[in-house]
This record gives sequence, structure tokens and C-alpha cells, in this order.
Amino acid sequence: MSNQNRIAVIGIVVNNREETAKRVNDILSDYGNIIVGRMGLPYKEREISVISIIVDGTNDEIGALTGKLGNIPGIKVKVALTY
Repeated sequence: MSNQNRIAVIGIVVNNREETAKRVNDILSDYGNIIVGRMGLPYKEREISVISIIVDGTNDEIGALTGKLGNIPGIKVKVALTY
């Protein structure tokens, strides 16, 4: 099943946007071929930013993307595989 495409929603919470934005955007660019859509919102009251991404890729691709994002200090990532 790992080479069959899945649709997933990835939620990313960014705690220190000034320090991590370039790294996050570089990784997302690297995986642009599986990204269907992206929405990012600043949550000023909590001093964080929230990004939601819809992807269509293999389990391996989704896992690699979320793993790289999760290794950045100040970034929290959760995935919901849907289909």
C-alpha cells in the first residue's frame, strides 16, 4: 500500500515564524508536486501561525514531508490520512 497515493490533511503549528519560515517554505517547495492546496493564518492572540496543507501522495512521501517539518525546532505537525 505504500506506493498507492493517499489524500491527507497536514496541520502545522509554527511557534517562531521569523526563525523557521524559510526552512518550512523550502521543504514545502521540495514537495510541491504532492501539495494540492495550502492555507496559512497568523493567530496573533497566541503568537503562532497555523498552516493547513492538503496533499495527494504515497505514505512514504507524506511521511518524509511531515518528518522533515517535524524536525524543525518550534514546529508541531499532525497528519490525518483520509483516503
